[in-house]
Amino acid sequence: MTAGLSARLDRISTNDRYLVVPMDHGITMGAVQGLVDIESTIDGVTSGGADAVLTQRGIAERVHANKNDAGYIVHLNGSTTIGPDESDKRVTGTAEDAVRAGADAVSFHINVGSEHEPKQIEDLAELTADAERLGLPVLAMAYARGPGVDGSDPEALGHAVRLAEELGADVVKTGYSGDGDSFERVTESTRLPVVIAGGSKGTDRETVEMVRGAMDGDAAGVSMGRSIFQHEDPEGIARAVSAVVHDDASVEEALRAGGFVEA
Repeated sequence: MTAGLSARLDRISTNDRYLVVPMDHGITMGAVQGLVDIESTIDGVTSGGADAVLTQRGIAERVHANKNDAGYIVHLNGSTTIGPDESDKRVTGTAEDAVRAGADAVSFHINVGSEHEPKQIEDLAELTADAERLGLPVLAMAYARGPGVDGSDPEALGHAVRLAEELGADVVKTGYSGDGDSFERVTESTRLPVVIAGGSKGTDRETVEMVRGAMDGDAAGVSMGRSIFQHEDPEGIARAVSAVVHDDASVEEALRAGGFVEA
């Protein structure tokens, strides 16, 4: 690992643990709740303990002044919910574009098991090669998604995270298998740090319980979007999740840290 790569990984994590809040959903879903005034949301989640935020490169200027010295990840592919196929993620920039936007790392989404997998494998491999030349970390969002694919099956998830390692990623994000014991099958499939996706928004307790289960299954943290940025208190829920990821808090301790139950 080069000095530059190591330094940039440190900027998007704390002691090798990751709390990333992706907010690239504007390209996918439009200006939904939490993204209209994205400046306030970024300020809130980073004040609550997020190590890094993630957006498409076009809104980089709206990120930097509000991220409270947290790291910045630029996402480099996308699709829309109103287009012909949301799984067909297309390239939206290069590693060099991300550097110009002030990124500490880049990310890329691949749907393992979908009809778009072959092209996305090629695109991710090209990105990791370019990023390596720049000492830029790559977060691969490797999901098990496609016809007949169970997106919570630990074997399928294990295949997805191993694919990310084989293609040269530095950190990998994937779906959650549902419990810590089964998630260990996922994390043992790779030597990369594995972080879980948050998925659709649940209750505060459900969110924290999911994070606790993943960490018990040897996850390195979370990359959690809507459950945090669409929360009525983004700073509070970020603080609760951070307590689990960074302080090894129990569910009850984390909910208290976020201000969701009485101390």
